[in-house]
Amino acid sequence: MQTVAVLSLKGGVGKTTVVLGLASAALRRGARTLVVDLDPQCNATATLDPADTEATLADVLETPRPSVLRAAIAPSGWSDEVDVMVGSEELESLNDPDPGQRRLEKLGRALAELGSLLAEDELPYQMVLMDCPPSLGRLTRSALVAAQGALLVTEPTLYAVSGAQRAFEAVEHTRREQNPNLVPLGVVVNKVRTHSYEHQFRIAELRESFGSLVMPVALPDRLAVQQAQGACMPIHQWHTPGAREVSLAFNLLLARVLRTGGRGRHQAIAWPDDDDTDSTDPDPTDPAQRAAD
Repeated sequence: MQTVAVLSLKGGVGKTTVVLGLASAALRRGARTLVVDLDPQCNATATLDPADTEATLADVLETPRPSVLRAAIAPSGWSDEVDVMVGSEELESLNDPDPGQRRLEKLGRALAELGSLLAEDELPYQMVLMDCPPSLGRLTRSALVAAQGALLVTEPTLYAVSGAQRAFEAVEHTRREQNPNLVPLGVVVNKVRTHSYEHQFRIAELRESFGSLVMPVALPDRLAVQQAQGACMPIHQWHTPGAREVSLAFNLLLARVLRTGGRGRHQAIAWPDDDDTDSTDPDPTDPAQRAAD
């Protein structure tokens, strides 16, 4: 099981989009995935559209017992292979700016119990994706303490780049002080317009700051992303040219995340369908396909 915290300290950059896109790419490969919705806005929960549960992540963070954990997890509306630890607006009241170490460890303790909840014929989770809020309180810090890898998300804008830098500092602080196994997986640049001079300038700025941590594949700004989320569907099942372009980017991003995570203490997962592209996938380097939506 690979556990990834997806974060930025700037709102609106698309953390939830990245979580959902990676979950969609993992579903395409037949890999069982759990999405943990730590953002009190609960956008990931809304798009994944699970059935009602008797408990939520807020209950898990208060009482991380297996029975509570089981009651807070439900299959998504996408597939039985993608489950959700459902979010709640009540999480906002738990987002203390300075929680004690014991409270920060509760999420990790809960995730460690996931294996014990499986039925005999049930496949284990191969990936856990944690959607963090854009603040450095208890919720994001709990995810970093529990995670094996941290994926930073930014837009190619001034304030978003600053938010990514502060998020990276938080990752490094957590790695030094609380979770030495935490691996920075990279920086994802989202909502890119390839013909924008400002976007190219900010991407160059990111590469100066983060070097090879900047993911070689950027996520294009496509209306299809909002359309698929509004329809509560995986991006890989939204059949427009723009959706196919974004889907290919997420396939490549997932492969890179797994390879980067495998260089740390945790080995890369042997995934089904390990070819990153299909003959029918669009070429993200083709300008005509970049413009398609």
